[in-house]
Amino acid sequence: MAVSYLSKLFFDGEQLHQDACVTVENGKVVSLAPQAGAETVEVDGLLAPGFVDVQVNGGGGVLFNTDQSVQGLTTMLKAHARFGTTAMLPTLITDGLDIIRRAADGMAETIAANTPGIHGIHFEGPHLSKPKKGIHREQFIRPITDAELEQFCRNDLGKVLVTLAPENVPADIIRELVQRGVKVCLGHSNADVDTTLAAIEAGADGFTHLFNAMSAMTSREPGMVGAALASDSYCGLILDHYHVHAISAKAAIKAKGIERIMLVTDAMAHVGAEMNELPFFDTTIRRDGDMLTIPGGTLAGSALDMASAVRNCHRDLGFTISDSILMASLTPARYLGLDNKIGKLLPGYQADMVLLDENQHVKQNWIGGQAML
Repeated sequence: MAVSYLSKLFFDGEQLHQDACVTVENGKVVSLAPQAGAETVEVDGLLAPGFVDVQVNGGGGVLFNTDQSVQGLTTMLKAHARFGTTAMLPTLITDGLDIIRRAADGMAETIAANTPGIHGIHFEGPHLSKPKKGIHREQFIRPITDAELEQFCRNDLGKVLVTLAPENVPADIIRELVQRGVKVCLGHSNADVDTTLAAIEAGADGFTHLFNAMSAMTSREPGMVGAALASDSYCGLILDHYHVHAISAKAAIKAKGIERIMLVTDAMAHVGAEMNELPFFDTTIRRDGDMLTIPGGTLAGSALDMASAVRNCHRDLGFTISDSILMASLTPARYLGLDNKIGKLLPGYQADMVLLDENQHVKQNWIGGQAML
């Protein structure tokens, strides 16, 4: 049955409208006008495209590195759906080859089951730079081999994103990954600007959590940050105010534009769960407010959700609500090549929607027209 949602404020993914209607049928937007015979539902708030998060390590008490099952991934999705996420890439932190294989197998099963909201997998490592490893365990950081390539290039994983350090992965391997349909992001890297640009030339078109765990930009050494800001590549940005200073984040968005900055959470299992401590390999991740660290103070992912990222962008950085939502929806959808399906609420698009109150808190959420809250 068709449902026409009437909203006083509506963002279609590109433009903000007053007193609008979205009619949904069979999981898709079919019209921006009421439809004869459709059920009419009035919603109070801002109706907008659901959020797309390309970097989600965990949620709902589940960490992808320790639970690769369909049930575990569904728990992660449901936890983040409470905060407006309607599409995500579960992200595997650097680990052993056996865990990579299990994660790939779990994702293949999840994709085959058409699990709502799960669109693919992000392998963050293990081919990173040890000096910029962050919380990635050094014993698992290693050169790339055919065994990893075999998993990264599977055709049953949905969208595949790999974060790597270009000083440790040859440009010809990056080119091969891209030619085989893998999205390559650069990160956890101490590469100089020339090495970074060579990786971009080979096909890498994204940067993982801009500024964090990458060589900095100075006046005469642009580093990876400088290459990221100067290129047309997409950049993930963690707006929890711990990973990146608000002024640095604002400068990056102004430099790159809203069409190239993707708001991401880098969320751990804490999001959507009442937990303060999480065992992580040989250490423990502790929560202090909304900040996650391991002993010694190194940031360990985040407790950020996408609604909070949008709120921080709008309220604290001063960007319009439309621009803030676009960086959380259409821009990441475009990066993944899914912008013909998600990221907008126009006829033909999947009815992935979020209803926000005046403070950008989530009141309701739909994936494929099905209410998640």
